[in-house]
Amino acid sequence: MGNRRTYGPNREDPVKGYADTAMEFPRLLALLLIVLEWTRPSLPTPLKPICDLRVLNHFIKEARDAEIAMKSCREGCSLSESVTVPQTTVEFDVWEKKNALEQAHEVQSGLWLLQQALSLLLTSVTNTELHSQIDNSIRNLLSINAVLRSLSIQEYIPPTSATTLEGTWTVSSATDLLQVHVNFLRGKVRLLLLDAQACQQDVS
Repeated sequence: MGNRRTYGPNREDPVKGYADTAMEFPRLLALLLIVLEWTRPSLPTPLKPICDLRVLNHFIKEARDAEIAMKSCREGCSLSESVTVPQTTVEFDVWEKKNALEQAHEVQSGLWLLQQALSLLLTSVTNTELHSQIDNSIRNLLSINAVLRSLSIQEYIPPTSATTLEGTWTVSSATDLLQVHVNFLRGKVRLLLLDAQACQQDVS
Protein backbone atom coordinates (compact mmCIF):
# COMPACT_ATOMS: atom_id res chain seq x y z
CA MET A 1 0.00 0.00 0.00
CA GLY A 2 1.17 3.54 -0.63
CA ASN A 3 1.73 6.21 1.92
CA ARG A 4 -1.59 7.60 3.04
CA ARG A 5 -2.20 10.84 4.81
CA THR A 6 -5.50 12.28 5.91
CA TYR A 7 -5.71 15.94 6.76
CA GLY A 8 -7.98 15.54 9.78
CA PRO A 9 -9.77 17.96 12.10
CA ASN A 10 -7.83 20.87 13.44
CA ARG A 11 -7.67 20.95 17.22
CA GLU A 12 -5.98 24.25 17.84
CA ASP A 13 -7.36 26.68 20.37
CA PRO A 14 -9.97 29.09 19.02
CA VAL A 15 -8.65 32.38 17.74
CA LYS A 16 -10.44 35.67 17.34
CA GLY A 17 -11.92 36.49 13.95
CA TYR A 18 -10.34 39.13 11.80
CA ALA A 19 -11.78 42.61 11.54
CA ASP A 20 -13.27 43.42 8.15
CA THR A 21 -10.15 45.30 7.03
CA ALA A 22 -7.85 42.46 8.04
CA MET A 23 -10.05 39.92 6.27
CA GLU A 24 -9.48 41.78 3.01
CA PHE A 25 -5.68 41.57 3.32
CA PRO A 26 -5.09 38.07 1.87
CA ARG A 27 -7.17 38.77 -1.24
CA LEU A 28 -5.47 42.11 -1.80
CA LEU A 29 -2.07 40.48 -1.32
CA ALA A 30 -2.94 37.72 -3.77
CA LEU A 31 -4.08 40.22 -6.39
CA LEU A 32 -0.98 42.35 -5.83
CA LEU A 33 1.30 39.36 -6.28
CA ILE A 34 -0.52 38.37 -9.46
CA VAL A 35 -0.11 41.89 -10.88
CA LEU A 36 3.56 41.91 -9.94
CA GLU A 37 4.07 38.57 -11.66
CA TRP A 38 2.30 39.67 -14.84
CA THR A 39 4.09 43.02 -15.07
CA ARG A 40 7.59 42.25 -13.81
CA PRO A 41 10.53 42.45 -16.27
CA SER A 42 11.87 39.14 -17.59
CA LEU A 43 14.77 39.00 -15.15
CA PRO A 44 15.96 35.98 -13.14
CA THR A 45 14.65 35.94 -9.58
CA PRO A 46 15.10 33.38 -6.78
CA LEU A 47 11.38 32.70 -6.55
CA LYS A 48 8.33 34.00 -8.37
CA PRO A 49 6.27 36.19 -6.00
CA ILE A 50 3.03 34.34 -6.73
CA CYS A 51 4.63 31.09 -5.50
CA ASP A 52 4.91 32.49 -1.96
CA LEU A 53 2.65 30.27 0.18
CA ARG A 54 1.96 33.00 2.73
CA VAL A 55 -1.19 33.89 0.77
CA LEU A 56 -2.48 30.32 1.02
CA ASN A 57 -1.55 30.22 4.72
CA HIS A 58 -3.79 33.27 5.30
CA PHE A 59 -6.66 31.52 3.56
CA ILE A 60 -6.13 28.36 5.63
CA LYS A 61 -6.16 30.38 8.84
CA GLU A 62 -9.42 32.08 7.88
CA ALA A 63 -10.93 28.72 6.95
CA ARG A 64 -9.95 27.41 10.39
CA ASP A 65 -11.54 30.45 12.04
CA ALA A 66 -14.81 29.71 10.23
CA GLU A 67 -14.64 26.04 11.26
CA ILE A 68 -14.06 26.96 14.92
CA ALA A 69 -16.90 29.49 14.86
CA MET A 70 -19.24 26.89 13.35
CA LYS A 71 -18.40 24.35 16.07
CA SER A 72 -19.42 26.85 18.75
CA CYS A 73 -22.55 28.04 16.93
CA ARG A 74 -25.86 26.97 18.48
CA GLU A 75 -28.50 28.69 16.34
CA GLY A 76 -28.87 29.71 12.70
CA CYS A 77 -25.89 27.67 11.57
CA SER A 78 -27.19 24.54 9.84
CA LEU A 79 -26.85 23.24 6.29
CA SER A 80 -30.21 22.97 4.55
CA GLU A 81 -29.32 19.85 2.53
CA SER A 82 -26.47 17.44 1.85
CA VAL A 83 -23.68 18.63 -0.44
CA THR A 84 -20.99 16.97 -2.54
CA VAL A 85 -17.42 17.74 -1.46
CA PRO A 86 -13.95 16.61 -2.60
CA GLN A 87 -12.03 13.81 -0.91
CA THR A 88 -9.19 15.25 1.18
CA THR A 89 -7.20 12.08 1.81
CA VAL A 90 -3.96 12.07 -0.18
CA GLU A 91 -2.52 8.79 -1.47
CA PHE A 92 0.95 10.09 -2.24
CA ASP A 93 1.99 7.26 -4.58
CA VAL A 94 -1.20 7.81 -6.61
CA TRP A 95 -0.86 11.60 -6.54
CA GLU A 96 2.73 11.54 -7.74
CA LYS A 97 1.86 9.27 -10.68
CA LYS A 98 -0.56 11.88 -12.01
CA ASN A 99 0.73 14.47 -14.45
CA ALA A 100 0.49 18.20 -13.72
CA LEU A 101 -2.72 18.61 -15.70
CA GLU A 102 -4.43 15.76 -13.84
CA GLN A 103 -3.36 17.15 -10.47
CA ALA A 104 -4.56 20.63 -11.42
CA HIS A 105 -7.91 19.27 -12.63
CA GLU A 106 -8.41 17.41 -9.34
CA VAL A 107 -7.71 20.55 -7.31
CA GLN A 108 -9.80 22.80 -9.54
CA SER A 109 -12.79 20.44 -9.43
CA GLY A 110 -12.45 20.31 -5.63
CA LEU A 111 -12.38 24.09 -5.39
CA TRP A 112 -15.49 24.27 -7.57
CA LEU A 113 -17.32 21.74 -5.38
CA LEU A 114 -16.40 23.70 -2.25
CA GLN A 115 -17.56 26.94 -3.82
CA GLN A 116 -20.94 25.38 -4.66
CA ALA A 117 -21.29 23.85 -1.19
CA LEU A 118 -20.29 27.02 0.65
CA SER A 119 -22.69 29.07 -1.49
CA LEU A 120 -25.52 26.80 -0.38
CA LEU A 121 -24.37 27.09 3.23
CA LEU A 122 -24.34 30.87 2.86
CA THR A 123 -28.05 30.83 1.98
CA SER A 124 -28.80 28.49 4.90
CA VAL A 125 -26.97 30.29 7.70
CA THR A 126 -28.67 33.13 9.55
CA ASN A 127 -25.94 33.72 12.14
CA THR A 128 -24.45 37.09 11.18
CA GLU A 129 -20.85 36.34 12.15
CA LEU A 130 -20.84 33.01 10.37
CA HIS A 131 -22.49 34.50 7.31
CA SER A 132 -19.61 36.97 7.01
CA GLN A 133 -16.96 34.28 7.44
CA ILE A 134 -18.54 31.95 4.88
CA ASP A 135 -18.84 34.77 2.36
CA ASN A 136 -15.17 35.51 2.99
CA SER A 137 -14.28 31.84 2.39
CA ILE A 138 -16.05 31.86 -0.98
CA ARG A 139 -14.13 34.94 -2.07
CA ASN A 140 -10.89 33.27 -0.94
CA LEU A 141 -11.64 30.29 -3.21
CA LEU A 142 -12.08 32.69 -6.13
CA SER A 143 -8.70 34.24 -5.27
CA ILE A 144 -7.06 30.81 -5.26
CA ASN A 145 -8.47 30.17 -8.72
CA ALA A 146 -6.93 33.46 -9.84
CA VAL A 147 -3.59 32.33 -8.40
CA LEU A 148 -3.79 29.06 -10.36
CA ARG A 149 -4.51 30.94 -13.59
CA SER A 150 -1.47 33.14 -12.97
CA LEU A 151 0.66 29.99 -12.86
CA SER A 152 -0.42 29.12 -16.41
CA ILE A 153 -2.71 26.36 -15.14
CA GLN A 154 -5.51 25.79 -17.64
CA GLU A 155 -8.83 27.36 -16.68
CA TYR A 156 -11.33 24.88 -15.29
CA ILE A 157 -14.67 24.27 -17.00
CA PRO A 158 -17.22 23.04 -14.41
CA PRO A 159 -19.34 19.98 -15.21
CA THR A 160 -23.09 20.19 -15.56
CA SER A 161 -23.50 18.07 -12.43
CA ALA A 162 -21.32 17.31 -9.41
CA THR A 163 -22.34 13.65 -9.62
CA THR A 164 -20.13 13.19 -12.68
CA LEU A 165 -16.96 13.96 -10.72
CA GLU A 166 -14.74 11.26 -9.23
CA GLY A 167 -13.13 11.38 -5.78
CA THR A 168 -16.08 12.98 -3.99
CA TRP A 169 -18.32 12.24 -1.02
CA THR A 170 -21.37 13.75 0.64
CA VAL A 171 -21.67 15.65 3.91
CA SER A 172 -24.83 16.79 5.62
CA SER A 173 -23.50 19.03 8.41
CA ALA A 174 -22.02 22.51 8.17
CA THR A 175 -19.19 21.56 10.53
CA ASP A 176 -18.15 18.66 8.29
CA LEU A 177 -18.23 20.92 5.25
CA LEU A 178 -15.97 23.53 6.83
CA GLN A 179 -13.61 20.82 8.04
CA VAL A 180 -13.33 19.52 4.46
CA HIS A 181 -12.65 23.08 3.31
CA VAL A 182 -9.70 23.43 5.71
CA ASN A 183 -8.27 20.00 4.91
CA PHE A 184 -8.50 20.47 1.14
CA LEU A 185 -6.54 23.73 1.33
CA ARG A 186 -3.95 22.18 3.65
CA GLY A 187 -3.61 19.10 1.48
CA LYS A 188 -4.13 19.02 -2.27
CA VAL A 189 -4.13 22.78 -2.88
CA ARG A 190 -0.82 23.18 -1.05
CA LEU A 191 0.70 20.20 -2.86
CA LEU A 192 -0.31 21.62 -6.24
CA LEU A 193 1.23 25.02 -5.52
CA LEU A 194 4.42 23.46 -4.16
CA ASP A 195 4.87 21.37 -7.33
CA ALA A 196 3.65 23.90 -9.91
CA GLN A 197 6.07 24.02 -12.83
CA ALA A 198 5.94 27.81 -12.88
CA CYS A 199 7.36 27.80 -9.34
CA GLN A 200 10.27 25.49 -10.19
CA GLN A 201 13.17 27.78 -11.04
CA ASP A 202 16.85 27.05 -10.76
CA VAL A 203 18.72 29.49 -8.57
CA SER A 204 22.22 30.25 -9.85
